[in-house]
Amino acid sequence: MTDVARLAGVSHQTVSRVLNSHPNVREQTRLRVLAAVKELGYRPNRAARALVTGRSQLIGVIAQNSTLYGPSSLLAAFEIAAARQGFAVSVHRVPELGQSSITAAVERHRDERVAGIVVIAPTASADAALAGVPAEVPLVTIDGDPERGAPVVAVDQEQGAYEATKHLLEAGHETVWHISGPPDWFDAAGRIRGWRRALQEAGAEVPPVSTGDWSAASGYRAGQMLARMPEVTAVFAANDHQALGALRAMTERGRSVPDQVSIVGFDDVPESAYYSPPLTTVRQDFGAVATTTLDLLLGLISGAEPKGAQPVISPELVRRESVRAPAGP
Repeated sequence: MTDVARLAGVSHQTVSRVLNSHPNVREQTRLRVLAAVKELGYRPNRAARALVTGRSQLIGVIAQNSTLYGPSSLLAAFEIAAARQGFAVSVHRVPELGQSSITAAVERHRDERVAGIVVIAPTASADAALAGVPAEVPLVTIDGDPERGAPVVAVDQEQGAYEATKHLLEAGHETVWHISGPPDWFDAAGRIRGWRRALQEAGAEVPPVSTGDWSAASGYRAGQMLARMPEVTAVFAANDHQALGALRAMTERGRSVPDQVSIVGFDDVPESAYYSPPLTTVRQDFGAVATTTLDLLLGLISGAEPKGAQPVISPELVRRESVRAPAGP
């Protein structure tokens, strides 16, 4: 840093302010310092900075060891957002989101002197553990329980499901059958609420829920049952993989999609546009969730008080070819 200061003709304190994005630096001075940094190939010593400041440019993330599309996409989006802000990410994957595993992961992150922690906590089992995290640890939850009171960032699952179900009703279907996710997932519960609200507002019958586990196999099993019922003309699946399973089951039973049965999914996985037919679905903006989470976490790290309202990201209904008006008698 002394070499950079000498080449740029400034003090080492000014170099430090430029490298830490301090606002009170003249633009001409900032450019001169950055030119010197580039010429000398200077890289800040993050370990030394952590000793001085008491924290590192490292953010800890706790996530369940899962390849499910939603959690894995959230993790990837957060790593990208953190890198843009100059932070590295240390990920601790846990076999389940229970109290012992989350507590152990939090302690490992604290040993790493992370600046803050993000927990991707889509299930109810994580609540007790998160409530026990020391108050001095800056922590933000993605997909956690919005009623818990701690900072939580989430997609409006209920609104997404509401729009999906309303779309099917507006196409002319008398009611919509639902294949849900696991009952202990906040996302699954929100999607059930949105589905039910749309039906109740329309004065439509609310059929029993077919419970799945997010997999195409569970969608297939539920689809096999629904395909035997001629009154089923519209299905809202809680994710695209379950929709894919239901689509195959309908086809095997001779129920044409969308001519006889319309299907809507949730997530907009990259393959959904290439299903046969291309799937109408609900798109979640994982990038917006990641940047909102990071902004909130950086505010907590800087000592800001969390705001009362929890950030909620609006989803988007993506209309494709799997929805059509029901066939006549």
